[in-house]
Amino acid sequence: MTEQATGAHPTPRPRSSGPQSAPVEHVTGAQSLIRSLEEVGADTVFGIPGGAILPAYDPMMDSTRVRHVLVRHEQGAGHAATGYAQATGRVGVCMATSGPGATNLVTPIADAHMDSVPLVAITGQVAAKSIGTDAFQEADICGITMPITKHNFLVTKAEDIPHTIAEAFHIASTGRPGPVLVDIAKDALQASTTFSWPPQTDLPGYRPVTKPHAKQIREAAKLITAAKRPVLYVGGGVVKAGATAELKILAELTGAPVTTTLMALGAFPDSHPQHVGMPGMHGAVTAVTALQKADLIVALGARFDDRVTGKLDSFAPYAKIVHADVDPAEIGKNRAADVPIVGDAREVIADLVLAVQAEHTEGRTGDYTAWWKDLDRWRDTYPLGYDQPENGMLAPQHVIERIGQLAPDNTVFAAGVGQHQMWSAHFIDYEQPATWLNSGGAGTMGYAVPAAMGAKAGRPDATVWAIDGDGCFQMTNQELTTCALNNIPIKVAIINNGALGMVRQWQTLFYNQRYSNTVLHAGPEGVDQPNTGTRVPDFVKLSEAMGCVAMRCESPDELDAVIAKANAINDRPVVVDFIVHEDAMVWPMVAAGTSNDEVMAARGVRPDFGDNEDD
Repeated sequence: MTEQATGAHPTPRPRSSGPQSAPVEHVTGAQSLIRSLEEVGADTVFGIPGGAILPAYDPMMDSTRVRHVLVRHEQGAGHAATGYAQATGRVGVCMATSGPGATNLVTPIADAHMDSVPLVAITGQVAAKSIGTDAFQEADICGITMPITKHNFLVTKAEDIPHTIAEAFHIASTGRPGPVLVDIAKDALQASTTFSWPPQTDLPGYRPVTKPHAKQIREAAKLITAAKRPVLYVGGGVVKAGATAELKILAELTGAPVTTTLMALGAFPDSHPQHVGMPGMHGAVTAVTALQKADLIVALGARFDDRVTGKLDSFAPYAKIVHADVDPAEIGKNRAADVPIVGDAREVIADLVLAVQAEHTEGRTGDYTAWWKDLDRWRDTYPLGYDQPENGMLAPQHVIERIGQLAPDNTVFAAGVGQHQMWSAHFIDYEQPATWLNSGGAGTMGYAVPAAMGAKAGRPDATVWAIDGDGCFQMTNQELTTCALNNIPIKVAIINNGALGMVRQWQTLFYNQRYSNTVLHAGPEGVDQPNTGTRVPDFVKLSEAMGCVAMRCESPDELDAVIAKANAINDRPVVVDFIVHEDAMVWPMVAAGTSNDEVMAARGVRPDFGDNEDD
């Protein structure tokens, strides 16, 4: 995985000042911080002021190059910065004060770490002499976040601010992207110092490998042309590397099937005939089975996580593995690689194209005719689908499918976590990278609304839909106030089934339909009443109170008209409360801890793949 999404502007890199001279300004540490943010190209900061970070907010008021968006909760600031980064490919920036302000950023920092998102979190800290004394609003945020950041800094001297900010942005955006924390003591912000740019930077030992080894590339190309059942297993690193154009060339050159993970949707067009779907616990039957029966898996910017592999020791038993990743720690971590390749995904894929072309020139081409016959049969027999509720209620899958079909081209979709996330992955077609944002590794409820806000702030000309559940929405919906007051007109679809849907699905399947604490639409006395969605709170009234246009949709007959009305409103945030059937489930499914061989196409439906695979 590398640093920027297709079409994004590269983050300016810090340069060593070397022998050249730069103008020197006399400033405070706080002024130095804001000037540094301007120079590294940060144009948007999401945050909330407080005592320890307050000195930085005074000069920020005078900046004409950095826009500050005042959020309602620090978690919203962190997810907004992540959404901004995922949608634009640039580094997202969030800011908070010390103590509880900083600890409220822990969840979005962990989320960004799991999904390799370039993020710089700036926190205020108590004065240097007070650190370690349990001073008011003191928390060791560097210690707390050490396992979930790519790197973090504690700054206690004003003169260290410029080079620290330059280094933080460089680390966050290069190699495998990730979050970097910069914790700055209040007295360092208040002290007098000098400012000049560019600063001298010093990062000994930080040398990400981007150019792959030529021998490994040649070995991979030989395996590809010799294979009978290859699969290109594409992860989010391909999107972050801006390597989607190269991927399409490689796929069409080889003729191999392509599966894109939850983090990689849009890396390869869903409509392309070689795309066999998303793999994993709730992946398409064809994608799951293709990996299981492959004799070669070419993993590009993917990490063989448990949601893709299922029971690891039974995953892809016939396959040799080519594993390419910019982070050498990922290679061999979960599945041993026959051909390990360390490098930037864009450079790896570009070199693979040349190596495969060389194989073809030598007369060595892969024959995947029998493989595609199997794949096409599985696609025809086990397509994604859903049933309409017999009682005439809205099917959540239908709602999401129509949102995708009626949305303008290049709409950005941000999903929360749960059933609606999986349905959004399945029933919206993703043709371009950076149009699908979600919390993949951490699975963070409450992600959608602030991430959509960040995406819209970074790409104001794009339509941005947040697809959220009634459970997720109740965690971070207050950021709609932020959207309304800052001219960030996102659109929100609440898939309101009156329950914590994914947890309820597990209770249905594995806990004898004992719905312990997953019903949201009524208290203990009303659990047996017919579901009309969550009505406390009333999402329409709540959204209107936060400055949004709000609507409710309960009938398939009004679905298209409501979505069209939402798409037509672009001067304010729009929220649509879709009341959907509570018993809809996400299929296909591989139960946790089981083998992908046990994939279920639907409840009680185990696919029959025949017995024409070769060991």
